[in-house]
Amino acid sequence: MDLRISDILDPAAVMLQLDATDKTSALQQMVDLLAASGKVKDVDELKRVILERERLMSTGIGSGVALPHGKTNVVDTSLAALATLKNPLDFDSLDDKPVSIILMLVGTEGNVGQHLRLLSRISRMIGSEAFRASLLSARSVNDVLELFSSYEEERA
Repeated sequence: MDLRISDILDPAAVMLQLDATDKTSALQQMVDLLAASGKVKDVDELKRVILERERLMSTGIGSGVALPHGKTNVVDTSLAALATLKNPLDFDSLDDKPVSIILMLVGTEGNVGQHLRLLSRISRMIGSEAFRASLLSARSVNDVLELFSSYEEERA
């Protein structure tokens, strides 16, 4: 069975109106959100992996969205974190537009296929303007979780 984003997005890893001053601080806060789930064995190593991936190439994929991701053995299973930003940030995005939504995906070294399927699913979801608008107008963590869940149900 394919994992869904709604299965790996812990409520503790969702933050609305994240207040970050730059890309690095946003990414570090996102890793801290993931760590709040208790499922990250080495937070510093995960930060290193995510920042290293970002240095290779910006994960700002356009339309106000960044999709930072990495594979590491400091997690036992795929994890996701999501933040909407209080103030849009310059992310060196492909379309040069600032980012308002960050969805971080961390996978295990041993399950690249699943990681790629999840990335592809996320890309389709946030490729939808209606989905992005709903995310940005979400009032609570529960709104966000229900949005992912219902979107995935419709397309299951």
